[in-house]
Amino acid sequence: MQKILFIALLFSCFLGRAQNEQLANNYFDRGEFEKALVSYEELLKSQENNYNYFQKVVECYQQLQQFEKAQKIIEARLDRYKQANLLIELGYNYQLQKNQEKANKYYNQAIDRIKKNAQEVYSVAYVFERKSLIDFALLAYKTAIEKEPKMSFNFQMAVLYGQQGNTNMMIDIFLDEAYQNQQNLPLIQNQISRFMTEEVDASFNDTLKKALLVRAQKTQDVFWNDFLSWLFIQQKEYGKAFIQQKAIYKRNPESFTNIVSLGQMAIEDNDQDSAKEILAFVLENTKDLELLIEAHSYLLEMKINHATEKDYAAITAELDNLIKEFGVSPYTLSLLKLQAEFNAFHLNNPEKAKTILKSAMEMPINRFQLAEAKMELADILLYEEKFNQALLYYSQVNEDMSGDVIGQEASLKTAKTSYFKTDFEWASHQLKVLKSASSQLIANDALDLFLLISDNTVEDSLQVALKKFARADFLLYQNKKKEALAGFQLILKEHKGEDIEPVTLLRIGKIYEKMGDFTNALANYDAIITKHKESIYIDEALYYSAEIYNENLKDPEKAKPLYEEMIFKHEDSIFYVDSRNKYRKLRGDTNL
Repeated sequence: MQKILFIALLFSCFLGRAQNEQLANNYFDRGEFEKALVSYEELLKSQENNYNYFQKVVECYQQLQQFEKAQKIIEARLDRYKQANLLIELGYNYQLQKNQEKANKYYNQAIDRIKKNAQEVYSVAYVFERKSLIDFALLAYKTAIEKEPKMSFNFQMAVLYGQQGNTNMMIDIFLDEAYQNQQNLPLIQNQISRFMTEEVDASFNDTLKKALLVRAQKTQDVFWNDFLSWLFIQQKEYGKAFIQQKAIYKRNPESFTNIVSLGQMAIEDNDQDSAKEILAFVLENTKDLELLIEAHSYLLEMKINHATEKDYAAITAELDNLIKEFGVSPYTLSLLKLQAEFNAFHLNNPEKAKTILKSAMEMPINRFQLAEAKMELADILLYEEKFNQALLYYSQVNEDMSGDVIGQEASLKTAKTSYFKTDFEWASHQLKVLKSASSQLIANDALDLFLLISDNTVEDSLQVALKKFARADFLLYQNKKKEALAGFQLILKEHKGEDIEPVTLLRIGKIYEKMGDFTNALANYDAIITKHKESIYIDEALYYSAEIYNENLKDPEKAKPLYEEMIFKHEDSIFYVDSRNKYRKLRGDTNL
């Protein structure tokens, strides 16, 4: 019984302290420093050794400009514990009073402690960093290295040089550290990529590229070619990345997987020329069955995505020949899926498509391959307007692959099916969850559809226009471009001036773009730009227009102002980084 009472008392004390700490933190976060101070002082009395409580008491005094009290409590703790980091606290208290001379005196005393014992650097440098005293933090690390040359603080020092704005030093140190400790490469590349997007230094990318090229030429180590490839991928320059990957391949013929992945990235970013060059190289230089099939699948998928009816016979023949060449097996599942999709969505032969997939599902395939085949089958059932059957397969994939990206994709397609059925309430319920999906692409698609439904329900509670829009969207899903176009145009006519107008213009523009009618595509995008400036679709209209002028019409002078507007007015757009890079290129910047 005594033990139970003791445990209960201990637990109640712990719970009470936790509640007091939460209350103190809430006061501090709200800027109510007098109330926070009372709570933190009580907590510090109960746990005198707790550095966090001590720190908060000091910060409350400083926020209330009670610097003498702060000094007194710091000095008392310094006398008791003799910790070097407390010298910095004392110096910082003087710095807040604009007495930099005295502040520096204590900062230098902390540095002197490192000269006697290099291990002191960990606590000293940390406090300097936390208080944004970058110069002293760097001095602390340098002093420790002088005392103990075996110590290494490359990563910490590189980050500090970056914060200081000395990006040249940051690059040099990061690259040295990456080469010496290659297991840290992803962490270092993550830090570097922040500077590439935040534009800390306008010439940063150019400096980084030159530093990498110098190292590649000096050492002839493929490590630097791979790093350069990474840099070009960040800049979406897949052709240049490919040059580096080819250099790696010449010395390491087993490195084909990276080249195939590079081709896939080029396809996803619509860099068809680079993708074709990369995948053609794969086909010429490998005998690996899996890689050959993968490369053929990607090339065919590109052809299908940009095909017109006159190309269908040639694509059908190519698919048949490849499947005949490589055979029907789990290895050729990607080709079989492509054949099924092409038959359903382009040749309007869903029965043949379903036969192909059902046969594939009977092969000895793994759970991921089975999920892919089921997903493709569900897509075709949806194409046939067999909504319930499609939902059954999507649900199976979602359940079987829960936690995996393909499971989330199946969940998104379930929501889209509800949307196509005009069951907007259930679709919205599903999309709310998917907005926070781990896959950014799925999360973005879910958010777009969720906003479409919610934005067009406020003024039109009966969702009349939205139902018509969903039907036209379904025709577009079925690849019935002309019928979908007629449906969207009817919405413009019957619901002119309503909330649904800008997104309808966007859909019409995209259809014309896919049909190669760039004049009409631009006219619809321009209607959004000029008449719906406050619309959430304005960034897409600007970007798609710029892309047409830049990529299709080869008119950079008309593309430039559109990219420029994207850069200066739509920094939160997913197209911002690409717009910035293409604008710089058109402007003739050399630091790309």
